Amino acid sequence: MLAGVFSLVLIGLALWQLEGQRRGVDIASFTVSDTPITRMAMPGADGPVVVVAHGFAGSRQMMQAYGLDLARAGYRVWAFDFEGHGRNRVPMSGDVNRIDGTTRLLIAQTSRVVTAAMAQEGFSGKVALLGHSMATDIIIRTALEDARIGPVVAISAFSQAVTATDPDNLLLITGAWEVGLRGFAREAVAMVTPGAGEGVTVQAEAVTRRAVVAPWAEHVAVLHSRVGRAEAIDWLDAAYGRTSDVAVRATGPWFLALMAAIVALAAPLARLLPQSAPPVPGALRGGQFTLVLLVPALLAPLLAVQVQTRLLPVLVADYLALHLALYGLIQLALMWHFGRRAIGFNPVAVLALLVWGLGVFGVALDRYGANFWPTPERLAIIAALSLGALPFMLADAVLTRGAPLWQRLVTRGGFLASLGLAILLDTERLFFLAMIAPVILLFFLIYGLMGRWVAARAGALSAGLALGLILAWALGVSFPLFSPGVTG
Repeated sequence: MLAGVFSLVLIGLALWQLEGQRRGVDIASFTVSDTPITRMAMPGADGPVVVVAHGFAGSRQMMQAYGLDLARAGYRVWAFDFEGHGRNRVPMSGDVNRIDGTTRLLIAQTSRVVTAAMAQEGFSGKVALLGHSMATDIIIRTALEDARIGPVVAISAFSQAVTATDPDNLLLITGAWEVGLRGFAREAVAMVTPGAGEGVTVQAEAVTRRAVVAPWAEHVAVLHSRVGRAEAIDWLDAAYGRTSDVAVRATGPWFLALMAAIVALAAPLARLLPQSAPPVPGALRGGQFTLVLLVPALLAPLLAVQVQTRLLPVLVADYLALHLALYGLIQLALMWHFGRRAIGFNPVAVLALLVWGLGVFGVALDRYGANFWPTPERLAIIAALSLGALPFMLADAVLTRGAPLWQRLVTRGGFLASLGLAILLDTERLFFLAMIAPVILLFFLIYGLMGRWVAARAGALSAGLALGLILAWALGVSFPLFSPGVTG
């Protein structure tokens, strides 16, 4: 009860803080030329227009900390979902390895958003662009081609289009732990003034440039950095000759607190489920555990890479579904041989974990962190991924129930190593599997805990079924829709 009360109090505090960031801001969502837009502005705001773009596998929601601060500073902010991302129903297309392929199409999309924003806002000045990661190359190239673009704010930036003279107004914000990208930001500043480093604004004729570091931040946390957000406001204010008086609030810690509290609250709630789980089995013996771990880790990639299909319009989704299915089925067969069964089915427990994992955790994530709700096109992808995710999570639930901590850690590490082997076997086709590893790690950390508590009350079968469906959902909404048939 104490844990439950503490979690509820923490959820209340986090919601109060996060909603405070949104309070007073007019937030409207609509679509322009198939592109989903979120407009953020104070009532009656007449400040400059800022177009905000997210990174690869990102969404408008991931950029809202910057967007809301800029809106509260008087700017009119338009954040959008790139093709294939978030709730954009149009797949990415073109050749991702060529500037005149996918990049060209995304530049064109950005320009369309700029055109729509200027027309709807009645704005005739220079539009500011702010983007993260993949989007930095897009917005920098857009700025070089479009005379309507003014200052550029590039977060976690890399772009070969940057020169000593272009863009002429550029702020680079990089997380302290993004070592390689910090190096690029320093190089971009040194192009203007040799020897200049971070934290110094450099000028040469019409060029103004600055590189700043967001402390204690990596590639995602940088999007919540108070230092970075304050620097962005100051930079745009200087570019437009404005003065803003905005208190940049903490968002990252409160977002983490909210999500952690929702996960923690699942523990006392799981205890309300009827106790129907079969007895906890003993841990597998050393040789048995080694076979259950190594055989699928080796066989799944060796077999799956032989199959090359393109049925699902998501990067590497076909391969991942097959890899998950083979991995899980091989593990289940081996454990069956050793006397470990997927038993303990309670439909109430399955439904409860789905409701909490998708309905509560998912709603909070979608509102404050990242897109978590699928467009209709993604439902078929989720269904297809579940064919692999269900046997994989059933096997994981059976293997980890009653296992010591070291076995649980090694079990999850073995799957990640298996994905790594697949990348080595077919790097060109499966490189994007590397980007799935963080999603899998977070899934085990978040949903693995909730599933463990449910399995203790209802059995491994209940937890495995629910977690398999949630994993398919999480993967299905996270990665971009992609149709490679169209070239730039």
